[in-house]
Amino acid sequence: MTSPSVTTTKPQAAAPAVRPEPAALSTPGHDTGLLLLRLVLGLTMAAHGAQKLFGWFGGGGISGTGRFFTASGYPAGDAMAVLAGLTETLGGLGLALGLLTPLAGAAIVGTLINAIAVHGAGAFFAPKGIEYELLLTAGAAALALTGPGRYAADRFLPVLRGHRLAHGALAVALGVVLAAALLLVRD
Repeated sequence: MTSPSVTTTKPQAAAPAVRPEPAALSTPGHDTGLLLLRLVLGLTMAAHGAQKLFGWFGGGGISGTGRFFTASGYPAGDAMAVLAGLTETLGGLGLALGLLTPLAGAAIVGTLINAIAVHGAGAFFAPKGIEYELLLTAGAAALALTGPGRYAADRFLPVLRGHRLAHGALAVALGVVLAAALLLVRD
């Protein structure tokens, strides 16, 4: 019986694996754009909250805003004014600073869902439309989902340093659920 011939071949040197460079997650232009969006949206919302809390910038303060909430069907109008004012002020400042960005964005999303519901969807464009509120809602949700960029306080928080989409998605979902719960107590 003959045995099959065994040929041995010299192993080829493995070619170095060529891995494409991953796309940069953050560029100076990207981070500057996020900073601009955070500052404008965040400070706008913080000022809007200050109108409710302190009557600044021509706002109604707690009592005037409380009357508006009562007229809009919310129970305990003054308490709702404080809740909305704190949410807008702290959420806005959080966005502006890039601090706890997913939660700050979610706070703004939840508040603005209620604003859209109160304002009504009778029209899209101003003066009786929802375009302004919808734009702010989308901007806040986008920041919660994308993260604040490099120029933000979140860079110093280990859990948020490397922003994860899951953090933003969970935060936005929380904001939507809490907004819906608040709308359920409205007459």
